[in-house]
Amino acid sequence: MSEWKQWDEKYIWHPFSPLASEPPLAVERGEGAYLVTTDGRKILDVISSWWVNIHGHAHPEIASAITEQVHRLEQVIFAGFAHEPAAQLSATLMSLLPDDQSKVFFSDDGSTSTEVAIKLSLQYWYNQGQPRRRILAMDGAYHGDTFGAMAVGDRSSIFNQPFVHHLFEVDYLPFPEGDGSNTLEAMDQLASTEHAAFIFEPLVQGAGGMRMYSATLLDKLIQHARSQEIICIADEVMTGFGRTGRMFACDHLQTQPDIFCLSKGITGGFLPMGVTTVNDKVAHAFDSKDKHKAFFHGHSYTANPLACAAANASMRLLLTEEVQQSIARIGQCHASYLRRRQPNKHVLDARQTGTILAIELKVDDGGYTSTVKDRIYRHFLDRNLLLRPLGHVIYVLPPYVITDEELQWVYSEIDAFLDDLLTLEEISDVTVKTN
Repeated sequence: MSEWKQWDEKYIWHPFSPLASEPPLAVERGEGAYLVTTDGRKILDVISSWWVNIHGHAHPEIASAITEQVHRLEQVIFAGFAHEPAAQLSATLMSLLPDDQSKVFFSDDGSTSTEVAIKLSLQYWYNQGQPRRRILAMDGAYHGDTFGAMAVGDRSSIFNQPFVHHLFEVDYLPFPEGDGSNTLEAMDQLASTEHAAFIFEPLVQGAGGMRMYSATLLDKLIQHARSQEIICIADEVMTGFGRTGRMFACDHLQTQPDIFCLSKGITGGFLPMGVTTVNDKVAHAFDSKDKHKAFFHGHSYTANPLACAAANASMRLLLTEEVQQSIARIGQCHASYLRRRQPNKHVLDARQTGTILAIELKVDDGGYTSTVKDRIYRHFLDRNLLLRPLGHVIYVLPPYVITDEELQWVYSEIDAFLDDLLTLEEISDVTVKTN
């Protein structure tokens, strides 16, 4: 074992992993849609390394932009100072978001972008002398691992259970079933002038299992919240930058939220960045020389120039015709696969939104800790495919550089896995018959 691998095994605490886990795979470099390990394996990264590498690994244009910025300005305090990369990025984002979005607040990652949104919505009412203290969220949600983000996430999840008693109270809407009338009825019963904000993952709940619901329903929920003047927060950390087939998931809506939370693909996976944008309505509540109405929140690396340079390069790539065509192509490939997929008794549901494909297995112990999770992960990794399931849900969320041939390979391996999948009862039956 090389020296650095020994250091990793001895000192590093990897996320979402028990300390007694088997040693992680050692990666030497990335090449487009592939990760190359130190022993020479090429692994197709079908989940964009936690959904961030939208342009693939080590993209030369983003790498070049960072290199150029390194020699100009690497970091500056963002309180009282400004720099061109941040200004350029904010202008690009404003041109892509709804017209009423007017201000950009930078932070470090997806979780902090939702923290900022929650705090802004609460202080929005505080600044007006009519504090509202309750938040509306949706069952099964995941908004990050910091405390505010955990508070509006799913209380029953393994992520949040140890901390439930420390989280502020939240009112939850049930995840839509059928036509979504259950969620609409709950909104009708719960939404009131006590609520400061309604936070949601538009169209797709990511870590909750790639659960999908309709834009029509979300429009109605936002409209109902708006009737109570509740601030609406769209957590587009995963769904943003083309993942649902449009630039943002909210582009599928008729009624737009007040606040957007962005991260993940914004820098193409090169550097951490979180962004929270607000509309004129929210910004107006802070537009005062009274320091008590200022938003006293910040991070050491807020709007880091290197991260902004990476994001600017990522946005330039994203807006090219080539990448836009790739986004459409991936969605079409997913849809075609679902149409021709043979029925399988082990599949509870197969669904797609844009570049996101999910296959939910029929198991007794569903959820993030499902016993089938490790079996799925190992099966595909042994075939050089990085498909890290969400419990019993296999999902495909690839970089936009993936080819049709590579997607067909992924689909064929999913089909092979499903065809070979035996339940414990069937394995027992086979054993009895053999004996």
